[in-house]
Amino acid sequence: MPLLPQDSNVADVVERLRAAGCAFAEDEARLLIAAATDAGELAGMVRRRATGEPLEQVLGWAEFCGLRILVEPGVFVPRRRSELLVRESAAIAASGMVVLDLCCGSGALGAALASTVRGIELHAVDVDPTAVRCAHRNLARFCVAGFGVYEGDLFDPLSPALRGRVGLVVANTPYVPSAEVGFLPAEARLYEPLIALDGGAHGLDVARRIVAEATDWLAPGGLVIIEASERQAGRLADFAADRGLTSRVVHASELDATAVIAAVVAAS
Repeated sequence: MPLLPQDSNVADVVERLRAAGCAFAEDEARLLIAAATDAGELAGMVRRRATGEPLEQVLGWAEFCGLRILVEPGVFVPRRRSELLVRESAAIAASGMVVLDLCCGSGALGAALASTVRGIELHAVDVDPTAVRCAHRNLARFCVAGFGVYEGDLFDPLSPALRGRVGLVVANTPYVPSAEVGFLPAEARLYEPLIALDGGAHGLDVARRIVAEATDWLAPGGLVIIEASERQAGRLADFAADRGLTSRVVHASELDATAVIAAVVAAS
């Protein structure tokens, strides 16, 4: 009879993970043992992790803003630094507001925001069908008001009826410069979609498109919040200002996170 995970030798799992280069082998071992239902499943999970697959994809979930966000293999794993986007969005959003989560990936941003600000009308978009399926699963768990998840390029799949009604656009766009993608950890390069990482020559291709197109969708006083690196944020804020939006950069040192907030100037 196979050993149950709780009977497994934690030290053996730790040793295997440590040999594979896992910096937090003890913590990861406990999570894997707790998630496995039998020794065979545990062995498979340890094998996947030891070959470099992200822990969150092996477990099937990532912790984000205190929630367990479902993460399927091949889907971008939400980073803790993106909690800054949720924090800033929650300070703006209100019940009944139309919110767009673009480049939504697993739907982590939208799910966390919907669980924090009840009653928002959330629409999430991603170009990757696997991410769209994963996002639908997460939003169905955390959205108490209406929501929609769409496959397509940024604003393209949205209903024209949303034009001029959107109060907030939040986006964790790909922002790694193309020439730097090869320097990312293997976990990202090999197991996450390139389209979720590569932001073009300067890392701002998708972010700039969102800013440029958002004014057609935002209500008066509506805002766009986009994650960026600290070195990119000033350029993105200037780009938004050149298109008539007020813009500012916010930073959270404890998360090592930076975001640009741009707003449509409300008519006086």
